[in-house]
Amino acid sequence: MHAGRVTALMGASGSGKTTLLRALVGHLPSGAAVTAGTLDVLGRTPHQLPADDLRALRRRTVAYVGQDPGSALNPRMTVRRLIAELAADPTDQNVRALLAECRLPTDTGIADRRPAALSGGQQRRVALARALARGPRILLLDEPTAGLDTALRDEIAHLLRHLAVSRNLAVVIATHDPELAEACADDTIRLTVRTPRTDREPGPRASAEPPENSAGSKTVAGEGLAVAGVDAFFRTGRQQRTALTGAALTAQPGSACAVVGPSGSGKTTLLRVLAGLHPAHTGHVTLDGRPLAAGARRRTREQQRRIQLVPQNPLDALNPRRTVAQQLTRPLKLHTDLPKHAMPGRVAELLDQVGLPASHADRHPSELSGGQRQRVSIARALAAGPDILLCDEVTSALDADTATGIMDLLTGLREGHGMTLVVVSHEHHLVARYTDTVHVLEAGRITGSGPAARLALGTSPAHS
Repeated sequence: MHAGRVTALMGASGSGKTTLLRALVGHLPSGAAVTAGTLDVLGRTPHQLPADDLRALRRRTVAYVGQDPGSALNPRMTVRRLIAELAADPTDQNVRALLAECRLPTDTGIADRRPAALSGGQQRRVALARALARGPRILLLDEPTAGLDTALRDEIAHLLRHLAVSRNLAVVIATHDPELAEACADDTIRLTVRTPRTDREPGPRASAEPPENSAGSKTVAGEGLAVAGVDAFFRTGRQQRTALTGAALTAQPGSACAVVGPSGSGKTTLLRVLAGLHPAHTGHVTLDGRPLAAGARRRTREQQRRIQLVPQNPLDALNPRRTVAQQLTRPLKLHTDLPKHAMPGRVAELLDQVGLPASHADRHPSELSGGQRQRVSIARALAAGPDILLCDEVTSALDADTATGIMDLLTGLREGHGMTLVVVSHEHHLVARYTDTVHVLEAGRITGSGPAARLALGTSPAHS
């Protein structure tokens, strides 16, 4: 990998892209070790360096932005402080210049927001600005465009090319996105799994049986999940920023609807309002025509079971101290009548549904790839036997074949058992193929709704 050039690492989920990037900064996952070959980073071998020298290498020479950058941002610090703490020049002018360089608007007060008030795409760009603040010679990026809309992905591709040339950086990106690689990479390296698998590694099955609820059966109710006239805000100190304005959406039982729009338009906030994880300041949420409490903790156990959210960032949602088995067992204990001796078998079934071998039950999240963590997050939501599944960019960290397999699985559950899907995605080809209707969010407002098939034709849904 050379200065002034962009190298793309490509390969299926679990092929080792993230592990290779982490090896280059001497930060392999727990239990992993370099067993053969050589690593040379500007004449240094990272995993053999003394602790002080390794810290200096990371601080001054090699910058790494992980696949889940939001988990690396201190939730108590503003964007301004997050960048200034690493910058050689911590002045406000330099911080604003770094934000602008990473395509973040500096006239919206974003420098004074905390990570929770940023979209996933904005968190990625803040993490990139932090990395650039160090003035590194090597920039390592893990899935830098996951969860971003097409226009922003193209902007990031142009930015990475610009950074490589203008800063004489060696830029390395791990990505599933062939269009990103085509747009910005000088060189492409493809990784594959070399050793034979003893466990199955197929795509998820569309015919998967849903877990039963505590009554032993699935109940598909009428009317569905709806929001009407919802306004939602983020507060930073005394400032208030609008996230949603007059949002209205209905998801009928057994249907699949999509929410699309640019990064930062309020898509994730809308799902969190439906799940009871973000307050709606006006308007209301209903389930089968009956009002739902705004907060999830005030909802009944049955209401909590029926609506499950698969978040955009599984690393934030999964407990790093718990094994996969422990995290899947918890919803089984809360929402089913399964006896204790049956839990391991059910865990294995859930992992099988999402295309993971049963041996992964004993792993911790840090021992999984980003795509594998996403599939565990989906399995955990399915463990509750939901009637409504809210999916926030669940395929953004997956390769094309695995993403299709996940959507086939969810579609099988929807069509066979009446489960409702609400999908947030930037991948219009998947939206067009797997959902019925689409709602367009722009700056917190739903500006259009219509058949999802129109996306396949390159046309926008009709305005509401």
